[in-house]
Amino acid sequence: MTTGRRQWLWALSLFCFLSAYLSVPVNAQQEAAPPVQVVPYVEPPNHLDLCGEPVPLHVQDVWERFDREFTILVYAHAQVYLWLKRAERFFPRFEEELKRRNLPLDLKYVAVAESDLQHGAYSPMGAAGLWQFIPGTGQRYGLATQGSVDERYDFELATDSALRYLKDLYDQFQNWTLAIAAYNCGERRVQEEMERQKVRDYYQLKLPAETERYIFRILAIKAILSSPEKYGYVLPKGAGYPEEAFDYVEATVPYPVPIQALAEKAGITYREFKRLNPSFISREIPRGQYRFRLPRGHGARFRQNLASFLEAFKPKAVLHVVEKGDTLTRIAKRYGVSVSDLRRWNGLKGSTIWLGQKLIVHRD
Repeated sequence: MTTGRRQWLWALSLFCFLSAYLSVPVNAQQEAAPPVQVVPYVEPPNHLDLCGEPVPLHVQDVWERFDREFTILVYAHAQVYLWLKRAERFFPRFEEELKRRNLPLDLKYVAVAESDLQHGAYSPMGAAGLWQFIPGTGQRYGLATQGSVDERYDFELATDSALRYLKDLYDQFQNWTLAIAAYNCGERRVQEEMERQKVRDYYQLKLPAETERYIFRILAIKAILSSPEKYGYVLPKGAGYPEEAFDYVEATVPYPVPIQALAEKAGITYREFKRLNPSFISREIPRGQYRFRLPRGHGARFRQNLASFLEAFKPKAVLHVVEKGDTLTRIAKRYGVSVSDLRRWNGLKGSTIWLGQKLIVHRD
């Protein structure tokens, strides 16, 4: 085919295509484009307080910081509905404790900001539980955080510790906004920044980035959860997570016992026992005094079976005769027990033992 003929055919094809395109009505071309869905604008509230302390939203910087957190959260539809569902389980308990201690009800929103109301929450910084205690602060407020037990995960114990801590922070700063900020980044950091910057107002302080957003996140949570219908969130009746009723059983566990076997004696599954008693973080319960939480109606059976259960798991005692080269550490390692238990079983004060000495060792 000659070059001229090819050019003629190409031009003819282009003419036919353009003729077909131009013959389509303009309105048909427009209808082919997908419709644009308008995202509704949600107006933030213009008056707020936290624990009765007014928020200076008339200050532009304060307004923008609040608007940022509110806008992010008010459009987080799935998260807000989960908050609303979990709040039906936890808020009544929080409010009861807050009223009993004469503390502001707004403090319940701190738990939402900390853990999304999940008692199993764990942060990369090592904070754990509903109120996100780090180990040191948890221990200061009576929460065991070692070995097989971590009481930061127990929502009742952690709530008691958190409210005592927040009250202590308020006593120090005489201001709830500063107290809550200190809950996030530590009282020492807030105190140092106040002295360095010569400012006692949270909204004028320069604090760590997370703490600068923290109060505003809590304010946004309060605004949404206190008036969810105003922002389009309507939780049907019965859709929330119900409060749970428990039986409590106090018991002394004289030696480690497996959780699986203990749960069977209570008539529940291993998973259910761990869910109701989340402070037990291994597969066994160590020696100690405990208050077990069980489903309502299971406490009597558990109490009835507990003594025989513990007897069945009582460690068997053996007699070890000290040989040449033995130390308490080597003996403990051999039998899988601790040196402190060896001392306790045999009334030893130090680490001195002698050849031929007879030591009692309790084994599982």
